[in-house]
Amino acid sequence: MDSGNLAWSVAATALVLFMTPGVAFFYGGLVKAKSVVSMMMMSFGAMGLVGVLWILYGSNMTVIAEGENQFLAGNPFSDFGLAGASSDSLVVSAYGATFAIITVALISGAIADRAKFGSWMIFAGIWATIVYFPVAAWVWGGGWVYNLGANLGLDVSVIDYAGGTAVHINAGAAALALALVLGKRVGFQKGIHKPHNVPLVMLGAAILWFGWFGFNAGAEGTFSLLGTEDSSVGLIVINTLGATAAAIIGWIVIEKIKDGKPTAVGAASGAVAGLVAITPSCAALAPGWALLLGVITGAVCALAVELKWKLGYDDSLDVVGVHLVGGIIGTLYVGFFATGTGLFTGGTGAQLLVQFIAAFGVLIYSFVVAYLLGLLIEKTIGFRVKNEDEIAGIDNVVHGEEGYALVD
Repeated sequence: MDSGNLAWSVAATALVLFMTPGVAFFYGGLVKAKSVVSMMMMSFGAMGLVGVLWILYGSNMTVIAEGENQFLAGNPFSDFGLAGASSDSLVVSAYGATFAIITVALISGAIADRAKFGSWMIFAGIWATIVYFPVAAWVWGGGWVYNLGANLGLDVSVIDYAGGTAVHINAGAAALALALVLGKRVGFQKGIHKPHNVPLVMLGAAILWFGWFGFNAGAEGTFSLLGTEDSSVGLIVINTLGATAAAIIGWIVIEKIKDGKPTAVGAASGAVAGLVAITPSCAALAPGWALLLGVITGAVCALAVELKWKLGYDDSLDVVGVHLVGGIIGTLYVGFFATGTGLFTGGTGAQLLVQFIAAFGVLIYSFVVAYLLGLLIEKTIGFRVKNEDEIAGIDNVVHGEEGYALVD
């Protein structure tokens, strides 16, 4: 890896790692004031635990050697603790770790205000091990998603540049499962739970957008693609900007039509939805198609977050409506508009087929495992706090501290 690629790889790793505190701010502002510490600690807990597990064995699990079962994962003990890794491969591994961390952290928004921290940490460690690490291997490390097109005899491969399936559909499906396991918050109804700190939400969204340039474009340096004639970094950067900007417009227009007022939280949520949708397709769309993707995703996700009130599942901070729905839209959209292979851009429909199989294969696996794991934890040590602790605010009960020291 030359110095330019190396420098950008290290910078991109730092950018993506910074995204998890961005998630903590974004989620922290959305909950009530007496739950903000608990909410942010779930993200920081994921940073600590998943970071350690990744170095010990997770990184090894994300690469499936030729000839090994494409539906499993790599050998976790092939280089335990990365003791024999080269300097360049350690940089690549560190970059991959940041993806694992934020994927786990994203799930926590669905169970805000009512989850035990210890139970969350147990779930996070096991889910990362048996879901995220294998799914990352399936998508990027030589697994069945990576080889899906070839295995079906098609001339296309699944396009998931930075994690539409591996990150967002994966986390969104697990979030839905946990929301169902933990049940509804006390007093669950539309309008009862309001964000306690809108500026914190906006700050979190801004940090996420900032870090997402490393998330989407970081692989160009990590895999030594910078400085070459076929580098996609310019396209990735403009699409990450454009789709996100367009999604803000799509979301707040729907809010204006539906509720009469565009909100700051809506603009922040629209930005995140746009970022989610462009993640798998950032290197595969012309900029105009990326703008259309952003508008569609912002509008659809603004409507999708309302489904929890109609269907009766309590996804506290709309992980399902933003990450699962946005991830599905972005992953399937490639099948229609990917340059050269999309159904409307020179392809035959084969791209859409492999995108669909990959998206829903990962969704079903993640949902089922997360549901069973969450149920096991709930039935043994308990996953949800007592109702009285939830009503009072769980920061003091779970962590012995408060987010704000208010004095006269």
